[in-house]
Parts: sequence; structure tokens; C-alpha cells
Amino acid sequence: MDSDQELAYDYSPRFRVYKNGQIQRLVAETFVPPSLTPQNGVVSKDAIYSPEKNLSLRIYLPHQTLETNKQNKKKKKLPLLIYFHGGAFIMETAFSPAYNTFLTSTVSSAGCIAFSVDYRRAPEHPIPIPYEDSWDAVKWIFTHVAGSGPEDLVNDHADFRRVFVAGDSAGANIAHHIAIRAGEENGSIKISGMTLFHPFFVSKAILEEQEDGVRRYMEGIWEVASQNSEKGVEDPWINVVGSDLSGLKCGRVLVMVAGKDVLAREGRVYAEKLEECGWGGRVEVVETEDEDHVFHIRNPGSDNARLLVQRFAEFLRQVCSDKDV
Repeated sequence: MDSDQELAYDYSPRFRVYKNGQIQRLVAETFVPPSLTPQNGVVSKDAIYSPEKNLSLRIYLPHQTLETNKQNKKKKKLPLLIYFHGGAFIMETAFSPAYNTFLTSTVSSAGCIAFSVDYRRAPEHPIPIPYEDSWDAVKWIFTHVAGSGPEDLVNDHADFRRVFVAGDSAGANIAHHIAIRAGEENGSIKISGMTLFHPFFVSKAILEEQEDGVRRYMEGIWEVASQNSEKGVEDPWINVVGSDLSGLKCGRVLVMVAGKDVLAREGRVYAEKLEECGWGGRVEVVETEDEDHVFHIRNPGSDNARLLVQRFAEFLRQVCSDKDV
């Protein structure tokens, strides 16, 4: 076998990476098309946010709001959710069945307008490219803040006084960095609240607690995603709890963790660090016992997944209520 065709990382049954940099994704990637026919009371539409990179996002909206606003001159504005999908920066897309199901359920429960952001993935596009793509998507969404952006659905229905970011696993990591960047740039991008589902935060402390196999697994995932990094898991992109969190610019944060997830510790530590850093907002941790990493994406029909979506929707509505006060 040619040395370039030798395996560098074998994460079967999910993916393999070869020494020549080629990746073989072993899980079929299905594209679920958007639909203006209501699904669970929700319609969806895709929009290109970066023509030069051919990157899109999916917009979800309650069908009833769409129909009501067609008949009224004064449009009803809805809370705005920006969501980043998980998959270790390597797998999944914003248009896969699992995320289409999750965002449809969330919008149906919360009564919001949601954007599911697609970004380029590692290892073909290593860290920090997924963050840069995600920031470009946020900037495109905010071109509608004055009601004159390129997408009428956003102009008509999005309330930019009530903006929410969220994500699961790697997407939760991205959501955190987006909220930090919004604070650093101190511009027109204002965020009201954030939810992190089972965030992909890693540090040496959590790895030292794991068995060798788990430790090598986590380190390898990050190596695949961040080939340009010289810091390994000490890189601030992944070692979030070792960074300064005081610049986070949103009033409330909800951190979801799963009892059987090895990453749950970092989620709890993240919340503790937020409370200690002088950030000034309110943070809450919700743990689902006897469940593992992103169980709600893998098994959306379970009772615990439905409860998680309900809790997410309640948090979003509470953030919006606080914002109106």
C-alpha cells in the first residue's frame, strides 16, 4: 500500500483520515430539502450567506406566523435563534435529517425564527475556518437588522432585539466563540442569550481523568480538526474553560449536560467559571441523567429528548421576556 494511503486516524464507523489528508466519511450524508409545506407547523427555506464560498443556511419559521403576516401590514416579529450543528467539526451538516428534525421541533415549541448554519468542515477546512464561516453567517443575518436585507423572510419576521445563539457539541463550542467575538467587536451584533448543548470543550484536566483509550480518542479528534494548531488541547479554541470568559456578551446562558457524557465535567466547569469571572449575567446548568453525548440528536423521539426541547423553548421564551422588561 502507498504510504499516503495508510490510515492516520481510524474513527470507524464514523470516519477515517489517511496520511495524505484524505477523509472518508463512513456515515451517509443525506440532504433534507427545505419545505414551504408545513412540517409540524413549521416551514423552511435555504439562503446563501456566502456566494464566494457557496455556503448556505436554513431558515425555519412557524407557518401560522407566515400566513398571519401575509394578511397584516404590521408584521409580527419573532425571537431570532442562530444554531450551529455538531459533529466534531468533521461530520454532519445543517441540512442532515437529525438537525432538520431538531430545528423543526424547536421552532414549533418556541415560536421563533431560526437559522441553521452550515460551515465548511475539517480536515479539508481546518480550525479556525468553521468559526470564520459561522461569523460570516451571523454577519449576513445581521444585514437584515434595518429591515432591508436580501431575504424578505428575515426582514419581515426577525426581532433583532431578541437574538439567541445555540449549538450542540462542536456547534456549542462555535456558539461560545461567536458570543465572545460579538463582545470583542462591540458592534451592531447584540446577543440576548445562549444555550450550549453538551459543549465540546476539552482541557488537560478532563483528559487526565479518562482512560488511555478515551484520552487518545479526544486528542485525535482535535488533531484532525485543527491540523494547524501547535498547542493541542491547550489551544484556546478547544480549552475554553482555560480562557477569559468575562467578555461574553449575553445576559443569560443555559448549559445542558448529559450524565454519561465524558464532556459533562467541562460543561459544569464552564458554568462555574462564568459565575466567578465577573461576567455579570445569569447561568444555569441542566443535567439529563443516564444519557450520553447529544442523545437528543441521535434519538429525538425519546422522552428525554422531548423534555430537552421543551426546556430549551422555555429558556428562549424567558430570555425574550427578560429582554422586554
